[in-house]
Amino acid sequence: MEELYNVSSAPHVRSPLTTKGVMTDVLIALLPTAVMGVWVHGFPAFLVIALSMCSAVVTEYLFDLATHRKNTVNDCSAMVTGLLLALTLPAQVPVYIPVLGSVFAILVVKCLFGGLGHNIMNPALAGRSFLLISFGSLMTVYSVDGVSAATPLAELAAGKAVDLLPLFTGFSSGVIGSSAIALIAGGIYLLLSGGITWEIPVSMIGSTWLFLAIFGGHGLNPAYILPQLLGGGLLMAAFFMATDPVSCPSTRDGQLAFGAFAGILIGLFRVKGASPDSTTYAVLLADLFGPIIDDLIIPLPFGYRIPKDRKKAIPKPVFILLSITLVAGLALSAVYGMTAGTIEQNKAAANKEAFMAVVPDAVDFKVDDTFKTALSEHEGVYGEGFGSASIESAVVGTDSAGNVVGYAVTVFNADSYDGGLKLVVGISADGTVNGISFTELHDTPGMGMRCGDPEFKDQFAGVKVSKFILNKSGGSTADDEIDSVSGASVTSGAVVNAVNAALDFVSARIG
Repeated sequence: MEELYNVSSAPHVRSPLTTKGVMTDVLIALLPTAVMGVWVHGFPAFLVIALSMCSAVVTEYLFDLATHRKNTVNDCSAMVTGLLLALTLPAQVPVYIPVLGSVFAILVVKCLFGGLGHNIMNPALAGRSFLLISFGSLMTVYSVDGVSAATPLAELAAGKAVDLLPLFTGFSSGVIGSSAIALIAGGIYLLLSGGITWEIPVSMIGSTWLFLAIFGGHGLNPAYILPQLLGGGLLMAAFFMATDPVSCPSTRDGQLAFGAFAGILIGLFRVKGASPDSTTYAVLLADLFGPIIDDLIIPLPFGYRIPKDRKKAIPKPVFILLSITLVAGLALSAVYGMTAGTIEQNKAAANKEAFMAVVPDAVDFKVDDTFKTALSEHEGVYGEGFGSASIESAVVGTDSAGNVVGYAVTVFNADSYDGGLKLVVGISADGTVNGISFTELHDTPGMGMRCGDPEFKDQFAGVKVSKFILNKSGGSTADDEIDSVSGASVTSGAVVNAVNAALDFVSARIG
C-alpha cells in the first residue's frame, strides 16, 4: 500500500509561488528604491508615486467592473505597474503625467490585451514610452536639489567626469528610481526569493558592458563603463522590467538570448543613437521578439533527433523577415554612404542661411577659440535662471574686411510646451539683438507655433538689453519686456529664456 501512486489531472508540476506572492516580493524589492527617491526628491516624488499607483489600481478595478470580469486588483500586479512607472519618471512632472501613464499602461497595454498574462510587453515601460512620445519636453527635464541639471549619462556623453557616489545613492539628476545601490539590493532580494532568475539580469548587463567596451570608444575604462552600467535605467530594467514573466522567454537559453539582445540594443542606442531613453525602447523591442525566441529556442526532449534539414526547425517567415531586414539594412547603409557628404554640405548651408538671417551684415562665419572653450565648459543646461536652455553653437560673423559685425548663437530649450525648440539668436558687435530665427519649433498650431510669427519674433529685433522679461498680460511698453503669445505662455517663456541665455553667453565673453 505504501507504494501506491496518486493519479491526478494536470498540472503535475506544482509551485508554492502565487501571483500575489510574486508581486508582493516585487513591491518589497522596490521599497528601498522608492524610499531613496522620496528622500532625494522630497514630497513631489511621493506625490508622483502615490498618483501613479492609485491610478493603476483604480483603472484596473473600473475595467473589471465595466466588463463584468473577476476583480484582479488583489493580485497586486496593478500596484507593481504603477510603482515601476512612477520610479521611471522625473519627480517634477505635472500631476497628470503619472495618471495618464498609469491609465495607458493598465488599460491599453494590459487589460485590452486580455489582462495579466496576456500583455505583449511590459506595461510600465510601455506607459513610459507613451509619455516620452506625448510629453517629451516634460519627461526629459531632470533636477536634483531643485536645480535643473543634465543626467550623468548626458554629462558623460559631453566628455565630463561623473562622480559615482551620487549614482549609487540616487543624489544625481535623473528619475525618482535612480539609486543604484537600492536597485541592486532589490534585485538581490528577488533573486534570493525566487521571484526572478539570474539569466536575464546577467546577460543583459554583461552584453551592455561588452558592447560599450568594444564600441564605446573608451575600452574598459571604469570612468566610462561604470556610470553606463549604474545609470540610465539599466539596473531597473535588468532586474524589474526585462524579467517580466509574461513578456520574456520561458526557457533558460531563451532568457539568456533575450537579455543579450536587449543589452546589445541598449549599447547600440547609447553609442550611436540620440534617444533620450535608450533602455525603454531597447527592452520594449526585446519584448516583441520574446515569442520568436521562445519558438526558436525550445528544449529538446530526451532522445529527440534534430532534423537534418535545419530549415525545417525554423519557421519560414523568420527567414523571409531576416532576408528583408538584411536587404533593407544594406540598401539604407549604401544610400547613406553615398549621400553622407551631400547631407553634411546641405546642413552646413542651412546653418549659414540661418546665421545670415540674424546677422545680415556678415559675409562669413567662423568659430572663435574663446567661444569654443566656453562651449566645452557649458555642455548641458546653461547656468541658472534660463530654464533648460543649452548653448549648442556660437560663431562670429565677419564682413569682407574681416571685421567682427556680430554673433550667431544656436540655443535649444526643452521647456517649450511640446517637443522643445531650437533657435538662432543674432547679436550685433555692440550687444544689440538683431533678431531670432527658429530652426526647430514643434508646438500647438494657432498657439505655440505663433511664436514663429513676425509679430512675436520682431519684439526682440533692434533691442539692446542685458535680459528680456516675459509679460504674460500683454501691452508692454518697455524695451526689455516681451509680450507672450496668447495661450502659449510656456513656449513664449522658453523662447525668452533661450534668447537670454544667448545674450549672457556672448556678453560674458565680449564685455
